[in-house]
Amino acid sequence: MTDRLFINAVGPDGAPQTLAVRDGRILAIGDGASPALGAAEVTDLRGLLVLPGFVDGHIHLDKSFVGDRWHPHLPAATLRERLAIEKRELAAAPPIEGRADALIAQAAAFGTVAMRSHVDVDATTGLDNLRAVMAAREKWRGIVDIEIAAFPQAGVMSCPGTAQLLEAAVREGAEVIGGIDPSTLDGDAEGQLDCIFGIADRLGAKIDIHLHEPGMPGVGQLGRIAERARALGLAGRVAVSHAYALGDVGPQALDGVARKLADAGVAIMTNAPGDRAFPPVLRLREAGVRVFAGNDNIRDAWWPYGNGDMLQRAMLIGYRSGFYTDAELLAALDMATHAGAAVLGLEGYGLQVGNDATFVALPAPNAPAAVAAPPAQRVVFRKGVRVGEAGAGLAA
Repeated sequence: MTDRLFINAVGPDGAPQTLAVRDGRILAIGDGASPALGAAEVTDLRGLLVLPGFVDGHIHLDKSFVGDRWHPHLPAATLRERLAIEKRELAAAPPIEGRADALIAQAAAFGTVAMRSHVDVDATTGLDNLRAVMAAREKWRGIVDIEIAAFPQAGVMSCPGTAQLLEAAVREGAEVIGGIDPSTLDGDAEGQLDCIFGIADRLGAKIDIHLHEPGMPGVGQLGRIAERARALGLAGRVAVSHAYALGDVGPQALDGVARKLADAGVAIMTNAPGDRAFPPVLRLREAGVRVFAGNDNIRDAWWPYGNGDMLQRAMLIGYRSGFYTDAELLAALDMATHAGAAVLGLEGYGLQVGNDATFVALPAPNAPAAVAAPPAQRVVFRKGVRVGEAGAGLAA
């Protein structure tokens, strides 16, 4: 017996669509799909576009001031100065768990159903941030899937005790080991990579390294990361976030390192930052590199922007990349949906028969149009059950 039937929907290609759902999974999908209606609960989507729930591949739940007062941005001349400002600002902010909960709620209302949150773990914070975000995660279990990366914001080798804490973080429930600028921040690329790849290999964790290092030195770092991932058989389990260097170099250097990344199964995350060159999305995708998206920092000590909307992030990536065709706009959407889902290892994801009936309904004629001009109105369904909305919503 079909539990739920969603009628008068519009598919990503703009065609009429009906979704039949049983036990939270898609039983049939297409124009007029309506097997054995029986006593099914019928929801009329009234011409709304349906898209798979959004995936935020990179967010910092422990840093945001969402849920707190407005914090004016304070300039900093160096990374170390920025870290000092952040420590000071966060020390005066409300507890992490409440702020993280507020940001998750905001992202969920826009249609985010999964995210990877990087959480600071170092010798000064210990595991306090990790435990606070884990507590917030529990409140949203079943609505937003949250994968946690233990992130050594202050460095690994340059911050004594952090290596041991990263391992402890994985034992307490972090699924991902983070890293950051092995040469320019930590001053010991081989030492940092030995450490984080060693922990991942021993404990079965994934890896996600923040890499802001520019130009050819950054490209060299990407090559070393790819070599280690291939040697340890970690294809599909290693990501590099930001990878600004890929936007700095010419086609020959780019194509060379792209082949290495693709062969090793190393993914690249970009949020298309406003003041920096960033990875050329289409060229990397053509080379076989999985490129996914995230919001990164949202209203925190790093910058004042962001609201947690991954559809808006897809639009920004498309805007900054010069995407105009429908195919290009769909590539930006893929970065905020299927590509991120693959990196997080989500099972049963996507609008296909047999998968979870988890989707976002919104007023747009098709998926490219939704990316080009993200509508504020959203209705979110998780396994066929309405779990949230943003904007005017859909009448019950």
